[in-house]
Formats: sequence, C-alpha cells, structure tokens
Amino acid sequence: MSPPPRLRLLGPFRLELGAETVELCRNGQRLLAFMGLRQRACRTVLAGTLWPEVTEEHARGSLRTALWKLPRTEPPLIGCCGDSLRVAPALCVDVHTLTRTALGVVQGRGIVAHAPPPLELLHGEDLLPGWDEDWVLLERERLRQLRLHALDALAEALIRQGRPALAMEAAWASVRAEPLRESAHRAVVSAHLAEGNLSEALRHYHAFCRLLNEELSVEPSPQFTRLLTEQLPRRRS
Repeated sequence: MSPPPRLRLLGPFRLELGAETVELCRNGQRLLAFMGLRQRACRTVLAGTLWPEVTEEHARGSLRTALWKLPRTEPPLIGCCGDSLRVAPALCVDVHTLTRTALGVVQGRGIVAHAPPPLELLHGEDLLPGWDEDWVLLERERLRQLRLHALDALAEALIRQGRPALAMEAAWASVRAEPLRESAHRAVVSAHLAEGNLSEALRHYHAFCRLLNEELSVEPSPQFTRLLTEQLPRRRS
C-alpha cells in the first residue's frame, strides 16, 4: 500500500505523492497551501483571498485553472461540494500534526514520565518562509506563538518530572526563537536550579537583565526575581 499524500508547509513548500515530490506552479502551491491550512473554504472566499487585486470573475477563473492543474489523484487532493472546496481527508499536513502536538503539551497531555518527550517541537521551521501574503503571515504568527507556549509548558513539565537536561533543551529552543521572552528565560533558570546550579542560574538571570535593559529599558518581572531570591536564603542557611 502506498503512503498517503503529504503536504509540508513548515519550511519550503513540498507535496509528496508516494515516494515522489511533485512540482507545482506557484498558483497551485498557493491554492494547496491555503486549503491545507483551512481544510475547507467556499470558492468566493478562496478566490478573493488568493487573487485579491482582480475582479471576482477573473479570480474565479484563476481558481478554476489552478484546480485543473493540480495532480490527478484518487480521491482528488481538493474535492468539490457545491460552492465549497474541501481537502481530501487522506492528505497529511504537517502544520496540523504540529498543532495537535503543541496543544497536547499546553493542555498537559502527551508528556508521560520516563517516556520520550515530543522533542520535534524543538526544531520546528517557520511556515512557508519567504511567503509574505497576509493569510500566511497571520497563520505563521499563530503557529509561532503556539510553539513558544508549548516549549515553555514542555520545559516546566520536564522540570517537574526531574528531567532538567531535557527541560533545558526545550527552554533554549524557546529562547532562540524569541530572545526577549521572559518565560523562556525563567525556564532556563528553573532548569539550572533543579540541577542545583545556583551560580549558572544567577549568571543567566543577570545576562537577561542586561539584555532587557539594553533592548527595552525595563526590568524582569517580580515573578522572575522571586524565583531566585527564594532560593538564596535557603542556600545560605
């Protein structure tokens, strides 16, 4: 049995049918990317979104042409249901896999003690880099924020489970994605503290203080400061 078709939107666009990567024209890529993200859309909305600068009649004509040029598969990659279009249920879209994984982590599911954590969150690529259409930019930012929240939640869960080294990997992935995000730096400090490395925790905290002051002229939140001050008397005693 041949594998199901796969649509990869994280990183460069790629459509895989069986063992082959299929080349599509630009409009075919845009059509399949939009439908892969939305799963279902009416023709008017789809045509107006992908071809906003032409008349509705012209946009619908461009949509028909793009649909006709898609690879012939059974069932079709995009099926018609009246005035609506729908993606084939068998089409695997990497964005939805990432979304399910990230939401599971944020909701506290999928992080089982002593089981491998979902480390695929650590190395996620941006959605369709280089594409600058509004519908891509909005979805790219949504996915970026979801991944950051999932990395923060993953780091916290791994610290609670006594796996600070893996927690550090998740925390640093979040820092690399957004260097001014305080919650990511708190996770790094918490992982250092969980390992008993108070000097490393203090060093990272002060480095973040300098970064915030240089970039935004602000101080860390009281919550971050308490994370360390609560440890200092305990260590001194």
